[in-house]
Amino acid sequence: MRYILNPSLHPSLRQICKASRDKTREGFMYLKKVDGPRQVTLPDGTILSRADLPPPDTRRWVASRKAIVVRAVAYGLIEMGEALDRYSLSEEEFESWRQAIEVHGEAALKVTAIQKYRQL
Repeated sequence: MRYILNPSLHPSLRQICKASRDKTREGFMYLKKVDGPRQVTLPDGTILSRADLPPPDTRRWVASRKAIVVRAVAYGLIEMGEALDRYSLSEEEFESWRQAIEVHGEAALKVTAIQKYRQL
């Protein structure tokens, strides 16, 4: 059996209903306007969004963060210039990440593997 409560019959519910109406009026969510897409679908079916990108003040670059930035540029989520500016990277550094992934895969971005793959 289903009961539907009428706020006019229950004075305590009037306040709850009024509060929820006020919150919905105030609680609009606005999206920041960005250039380019908000998300892209990768060939494996996963979705990469701007929220997945590392924060702009990233100083510790682990392999997974490097790979996300390279994928974001490769699949058009952000432009290369935006990535270089956002993360204070040089073109040479970014290109070394891209080439390492292209030739050896994401494992090549690990600091311990860089020496190994440079010797090949």
